[in-house]
Amino acid sequence: MENGASVLLECNNVVKRFGSLAAVDGMSLSVRSGEIVGIGGPNGAGKTTFFDVVTGITPATEGQMRFDGQDIAGLGADRICQLGIARTFQLNAAFESLTVRENIDIAAYFGRAKRVVPGFRLGREVREQTEEALAFVGLAGKADEKVAQLAVLDRKLLMIAGAIATRPKLLFLDEPVGGLNVSEIDHIMDLIIRLKGDGLTVVLIEHVMRFLLALSSRVLIMHHGKKIFEGPPSGVAEDQVVVETYLGEGTRKRLKTFFSDGEAHA
Repeated sequence: MENGASVLLECNNVVKRFGSLAAVDGMSLSVRSGEIVGIGGPNGAGKTTFFDVVTGITPATEGQMRFDGQDIAGLGADRICQLGIARTFQLNAAFESLTVRENIDIAAYFGRAKRVVPGFRLGREVREQTEEALAFVGLAGKADEKVAQLAVLDRKLLMIAGAIATRPKLLFLDEPVGGLNVSEIDHIMDLIIRLKGDGLTVVLIEHVMRFLLALSSRVLIMHHGKKIFEGPPSGVAEDQVVVETYLGEGTRKRLKTFFSDGEAHA
């Protein structure tokens, strides 16, 4: 966490219940400008549901959430995006029949201002945002391809491009390297490092521990909707509760080697 950086997102005792099930159970998280926060945990831990609540996909049952000094609890996903929080999804969410450029145009057009529909009319600023986002992620050469034709990596890049085309202050990435090979994972890692270098704050969910720990300045581990660990990446493999509920001894040994070899660079 950077000294002197202001708190951008503050979540206190956030709860999301589905009937009697608390998918998120008293989660608190403070994110400062300019940091990368990583969230890990087993499937069903409540990680994506927590993202859904913060980004307005589904309302919180209880708790407080403030973003950039404004209360966002109860706001819809469109309004939260317009305030400066963008996100990607585990599944490759896109308009399959449209081109890459058209998908990003839609994100840039609706992502930063309230719009009236019908009346869809792109202006110069939206066009510029689209072209900047495509160039940043490396999809400019595929801008006129239909999304249905894209490979998995390009679909991941498309979601990131759509998110940054809204010019957010905070970016939520939900399993950005799921299903990718080692070189593709490194490509996404480099991209996120560049985003941080441009001043963007990032919160990400990932099961690929090398990726999660190398990028994050701080890591949270969730289990059964609760936070069971929060601290530096090097502390994850040292926490016995995390090892027993999530990592296992094999992964703990690999992570200890990972840090002793100096591979982590967050």
